[in-house]
Amino acid sequence: MFKKFTNGCVKLVQKYLPDPFIFAAALTILVFILGTIITKQSPFAMIQHWGNGFWSLLAFSMQMALVLVLGHALANAPAFNKLLKKLARIPKNQFQAIILVTVVSLIACWVNWGFGLVIGAIFAKEIAKQVKKVDYRLLIASAYSGFLVWHAGLSGSIPLTVSGGGDAVKKLTMGVIDKPIPTSQTLFNPAMICILIVLLITLPLVNRAMHPGEKDVVEIDPSLLDEAKEEVASVTALTPADKVENSPVISIILCVLGFIYIIYYFINNGVNLNLDIVNMIFLFLGILLHKTPKNYVNAIGEAAKGSAGIILQFPFYAGITGMMIGQSAAGISLAGSISQAFVSISSKTTFPLFTFLSAGIVNFFVPSGGGQWAVQAPIMLPAGQALGVSPAVTCMAIAWGDAWTNMIQPFWALPALGIAGLGAKDIMGYCLVDLLYSGVIITLGFLLCAFI
Repeated sequence: MFKKFTNGCVKLVQKYLPDPFIFAAALTILVFILGTIITKQSPFAMIQHWGNGFWSLLAFSMQMALVLVLGHALANAPAFNKLLKKLARIPKNQFQAIILVTVVSLIACWVNWGFGLVIGAIFAKEIAKQVKKVDYRLLIASAYSGFLVWHAGLSGSIPLTVSGGGDAVKKLTMGVIDKPIPTSQTLFNPAMICILIVLLITLPLVNRAMHPGEKDVVEIDPSLLDEAKEEVASVTALTPADKVENSPVISIILCVLGFIYIIYYFINNGVNLNLDIVNMIFLFLGILLHKTPKNYVNAIGEAAKGSAGIILQFPFYAGITGMMIGQSAAGISLAGSISQAFVSISSKTTFPLFTFLSAGIVNFFVPSGGGQWAVQAPIMLPAGQALGVSPAVTCMAIAWGDAWTNMIQPFWALPALGIAGLGAKDIMGYCLVDLLYSGVIITLGFLLCAFI
């Protein structure tokens, strides 16, 4: 029964989900139309919002491209590759493989979402080389499913933002949060811990149960996953330039400088793994493990081929965000209208649930934790306070909603897909099942908040 339902979801997505770029284009048109109707702004005003937002994610786009490229290059360093191969030999069959990949991804994304997003996909790819009869599409979907818990983890942007407090948070929340909210009330709230534990235990089992029967398994030829080997220059053919390119001395000097700064960063900031420091670690570990500058340049060139989707699509999502938050003369925005609609039907008991659902819908169009917080905090926090709901619970409802619909939003899957060499429609059918299952668990968790 469950496999029939899963197969139905997979076939549905494969038949109707377009290429991620077409998906982004369709969202652009949809938001443009809805924005003109709901906010009563002129088409030209919506185009202005779109254009003003179009390049607003350039820095973030570069960060995400580097997450993919540097992580991919690191994974193909001989020493790191050997480690992955050893770990990939742990599962003895396809079911153990799915469970292990899901667990690794969940834990890694809980520690740091950028790290988990890349490591999960790289590990899944290596397991596909080692384990026979495992469905490659489900393996990569399982690696991506760990991203579901990132906002409940140590790098969750919303709980970390409110834990710092400050004038910016107070202003954005219309004065509701006027002092820092400790993580004991957000990330480590008993209801949030319950949601996290249930997902950590059961999501690997759900993914395992989705594994198709033998006749429907889509395997991949392991030889297709082999990367280009490092070049070894002929000793007799080395020119002075070749000697520099193939000398480990340059790499060692760069790594000494890089690791001194990384150690200095952690001494001063603690274990705060933001995207920049994750990329820096990936960069200098990659340089070190590839040994010579030439080897690393070749690895980066190979890895960069998978970053095309990020480069092309992220500006369009930035434009969509611009239209979602662009306000009319009366101060009405499309994202705000969606949030207000859920507020209007909420009670103290249902408000956390409806905040979660509204955040899930907004996330389709504003797939960024920071962007979503900026859109919903000024609306949901005052409304929650008026109903007697804890600001900490409201914050986590927005955070979980932002993470939840990432399961069927190709935006965040692009790095994993680039590493795996798959398209969105290959994994989103399985991710749809994860979305439905996790939605039930998270919903029960927020209903539980009313009794804690």
